[in-house]
Amino acid sequence: MVVEDIPNVRDLIEIALRFKGYPVITASNGQEAFEKITSGQLPVLVITDILMPKMDGYRLAYKLRSDPLTSSIPIIFVSATYITPEDREFAFRLGVARFIEKPIDLEDFLLTVGEILAETPPPVKLISEGDFYRGYRDRLESKLRHKVSQIIRTERLIQILPEDQKSAFESLLEQTKQDRDQIQAELDGLQQMLKS
Repeated sequence: MVVEDIPNVRDLIEIALRFKGYPVITASNGQEAFEKITSGQLPVLVITDILMPKMDGYRLAYKLRSDPLTSSIPIIFVSATYITPEDREFAFRLGVARFIEKPIDLEDFLLTVGEILAETPPPVKLISEGDFYRGYRDRLESKLRHKVSQIIRTERLIQILPEDQKSAFESLLEQTKQDRDQIQAELDGLQQMLKS
């Protein structure tokens, strides 16, 4: 199963896997993936982005690990946003088998998929709910601070750039603002859940 909210990235991964003969199920966010999986479409491997609307990769991984039916499904994280050592450490604590940074090197990616499918998945020790929520909140808050800093830097840069160079940075600024808003929405949802 490929879980990715950016259609061209999802299509690229799906095409590469199908070309190698793998059947592929796709989802555009973690919530859609979890619904497909719990309705009976059990994949042998989940390849998921982390930053997505509705349910991100961290929450998807935790939900899969919490259910005995899905707890042993190997998970590969693919991310351009969550790439710090702390992000990786938290992913591995959730039982993620591999962590791949975007842009994806397709040859290396396909080798990784082949290796994981050939291996017997090691038993995964589920972290406690409290540890998950603390680690998850820390990752969201850290990433939110980083995105806000990127926005401030980009806005400053746009003010001093020549007109012919502004459009590329304006596009980057829009994407960064969308990322910030997704992270903020996840953080708000998490804080609301913790209050209840």
